Amino acid sequence: MRLCRLFALFLIAAAVAGCAGLPGSQVVAAPPEAAMPPPPADLDGFMYGRGAAQPAPAGYVAREPEAVPIRVAALPPVPATLLPGPAPGGDEPYTLDSGDRLRVVVFGQEGLTSTYIVDATGKISMPLIGSVSARGCTTTQLARAISDKLRNGYVREPHVAIEVESYRPFFILGEVIAPGLYPYVPNMTVETAVAIAGGFTPRAYRYDAEVSRSQSGVTARQKVPLIAPVRPGDTITVNERWF
Repeated sequence: MRLCRLFALFLIAAAVAGCAGLPGSQVVAAPPEAAMPPPPADLDGFMYGRGAAQPAPAGYVAREPEAVPIRVAALPPVPATLLPGPAPGGDEPYTLDSGDRLRVVVFGQEGLTSTYIVDATGKISMPLIGSVSARGCTTTQLARAISDKLRNGYVREPHVAIEVESYRPFFILGEVIAPGLYPYVPNMTVETAVAIAGGFTPRAYRYDAEVSRSQSGVTARQKVPLIAPVRPGDTITVNERWF
């Protein structure tokens, strides 16, 4: 019995030793610390797994990022003039129309020298020569027209000078305290016209106004700021605000 037990123990020991030495069984060693990747340099790298920065490969050339052109919207052009037609005292001569009061001087002819008003038809009426068209003319052009008519059988060498005694009035309507017809004041603006009419009403829109102007028989209407110049015969409309 003892021999049987010893033989069984020998067989078990041999089997265990044979299993440990089976072909194909390998022991994998842990890599050295030098082969392990370095730990992340910052907290973000640790959280998101970026790791340390790797060197660029050989032959790699860094390029600057291409600049993206920025398109800037062009500002709208500022109009040179708000409405057509010269103002008194401006760069261009003033043109006459109905309501202008003129002082006509004919040198050496006291009977012809007087004050004349341009009527609704755009004419003035003088002794001897009758009606003379003034609408759309400058004072120089009207003086030449009067001289031509006087030279035709009335005065041998007429010399005529004309000046505007008072300009035709302007109209102001809409949301002002006292709308109506007012005498023109040189170098006035829309804001000045509103002040002459007593100021804005509580419901007035106070940022711009509409101006209607007649020039050579054509009437133009346009919204203008309060600093826009007003010219004789203009009609200003101050609109009502909606809020």
